[in-house]
Amino acid sequence: MRNVLIGAGLFLATLPALGQTIYAGDQTIDKQTYKGLFLTIPMADRQVERDWEEQLKQYGRLTTSRSVYRVTTADIRDISSEPVNLTSQLKGNKKSTTLFVAFDQGGGNFIAPGNGNYSAAETLLKNFADKTIFNDEVRGAEESFNEAQRAHQKLVKRGENLVSDIESNRKEKERLLRKIDENAKELEQLQKDVETNKTDQANALTEMDNKRKNVEAVKAKKQ
Repeated sequence: MRNVLIGAGLFLATLPALGQTIYAGDQTIDKQTYKGLFLTIPMADRQVERDWEEQLKQYGRLTTSRSVYRVTTADIRDISSEPVNLTSQLKGNKKSTTLFVAFDQGGGNFIAPGNGNYSAAETLLKNFADKTIFNDEVRGAEESFNEAQRAHQKLVKRGENLVSDIESNRKEKERLLRKIDENAKELEQLQKDVETNKTDQANALTEMDNKRKNVEAVKAKKQ
């Protein structure tokens, strides 16, 4: 994470080189024409919307409707010591977003090129663009880091499972070797039992023959 933040800091230091272009123009919003400033940011509109809303909330009570953002009597000291009525609109897609902002100082007196507040308004928008691009870069870097971290954790878990499998395999091998040893001893005993059985059969046969002869001898006495 430290490397991510360091990299993000280095990126922030290079932001002025991005040279965000801001130009003045008119925009019709809800059938009313506003004079203001346009700024295009090479970012998805949804993320720019979230960042822009967060910034506008710093100036006062924010109202939104269909990508139109308004702050009545906004307190923007960087532009004017007096409250201004801010009206803005966002249009864009997944790759680029155009932000229009109108600063009404009262009675339709919009900040425009040539008056003393235009440079400050332009700087405010440039700073916003730099900040939101920077935040997007940080989010991208953090997401990439998190993906790498998840991949590493998955491999670590896989490694732990492999070690566990090896241990299970070793124990199973030991069990099978003991079983083979027990089987060999059992076979040896069975072979001994077979030989003993043969001897016992022979002795039993002899005993049976002797008993038969004894029977015949007893019967012969009656004759």
